[in-house]
Formats: sequence, structure tokens, C-alpha cells
Amino acid sequence: MTRPAPTTRHERISVMGTIVTVDLYGTDPLDRPTIDAAVADAAATLHRAERTFSTWQADSPLSRLRRGEISLGETPSEVADVLDACRAAKELSGGWFDPWAMPGGVDPTGYVKGWAAARALEALRVEGVEGAMVNAAGDIASFGGVRANPFRVGIVRPDSPATLACVVTLHGSIATSGTYQRGSHLVNPFSGGATVRVASASVTGADLGLADALATALAVGGDEVLARIERLEGYEALTIDFDGVRGWTTGFAFADVVNRDTPRTRSTSA
Repeated sequence: MTRPAPTTRHERISVMGTIVTVDLYGTDPLDRPTIDAAVADAAATLHRAERTFSTWQADSPLSRLRRGEISLGETPSEVADVLDACRAAKELSGGWFDPWAMPGGVDPTGYVKGWAAARALEALRVEGVEGAMVNAAGDIASFGGVRANPFRVGIVRPDSPATLACVVTLHGSIATSGTYQRGSHLVNPFSGGATVRVASASVTGADLGLADALATALAVGGDEVLARIERLEGYEALTIDFDGVRGWTTGFAFADVVNRDTPRTRSTSA
């Protein structure tokens, strides 16, 4: 028997200085009012995160906290929650992710984008939706899949962003960091310089906020952070060096390595 084609819904949300895409899949006709409300809730969650954590909006609670105009206790409760999560990510990364080492004061941006996308995803868990993805400029939160098959996502080659380096089976979330699209924006917290050790760093795991933070740390810290992620239960990672050499943790979920002519690869073990 031929199965019906999955019903889909695709939305684009302009927020946090980028375009966040929302995709929903179901095999039954999706109830439009229900889906409209879910997408609106997801968008509202993203915009609320922007209003709270923006470092470029002068009146955001985070901006005011950075300037010393208000105390942490005077900010929305999410600020303290995010900073607590950032402290945990700093410890797990060996200090390579450190929002308190950023110019201008504490800047949890490397955690917040993934955290916000994951919260937006929760709004999409409604009747009829079998799978959904929220893609915040390469930081992707997901649940389910299409026709009981998990999602697969591509990781691009940093030297040729129109070309895939590999395809990954997605169970939960994936975050990718690097300088090949946005330029030198990542800060080494130990030196204070805008330097990275790998061209592309991707981390998979259940919590996109933590995966986002670890991907930032991995781009800056390279193999040292890759070894730490190897020992971290439930998280896997892939790096691509400037010369195309790849490194990965032993459980990284490759679905396909697209460019098999890459001259060298390496893996890491605990």
C-alpha cells in the first residue's frame, strides 16, 4: 500500500540577527489553527529571547546588566538560568567556552541561540506533528522525523560552503560553529584574541544550548575540547581543519561522508 506523502509546513522567522526556519511534518492533514498557534508560540519564544539577551539592543535586560544599571536579581529569571547553564558549559569545556571573558562584559550569545531554538521547538509538539526542526543559522533542534525515519542534515565544507562535507543522522540537536561564514567573531577566552583552531566544529546532543556552547569551545580549542566531548555522555563532535582534515568522536552519527577524497582523517578516543 502506498503511504500518503507527508504534510509539511515551512516558516521563516527574522530574529536575533538571522533567519530562523521552522519545519513541521505529519502524515495526516495538519490542523491549520493548531499549527498556526504553535508556530506563533515558537516565534514569540524566539523574539522574547532576543528582547532579553540582545547585546545590541541597549534596553535589553542583558545590556543593562552588562552596564551595571541593574542587578541579576532584577532581570527576568531566564537570565540567571542561562548564566547558570553557561557556568556548567564553561566547566565541561575546560574554560574554552567562557561568556565572562568576552569584550564588553558577560555575553552568553554562544549558548542563547541554541537554547532559544530548543525552547521554540517545544511549542511545536502538538497533535498531528510527527517531526519538527527549528534551524537557527545552523543550530538545529529537532524531534521525530518523517515517516518514522530520523532527520538527516548536511554539514558543509568550510572551504566551499555550497558543498557538503558529510551528512549526519540527527537524533535531537546539532550546532555548528566556525568563521567561514561570519568571519572572525569567536574569541579565545585565554588569550583574548579572535582566533580559532579549526575551520568548522559541530556538536550533537540532546540539549542544543549546551551543544551550541561546546561547538563554540571546539572551534576555539580544537583537539583539547574534542577529547573532552569524547568523555561527555550523550554528546558527539566533528571538526574540519583548514586543510580539510577531519576529527570526530567515536560515536558521531555519520550517515554519509560525501567527499571521500579528503586526504586524511582522524578520530579521538577517551
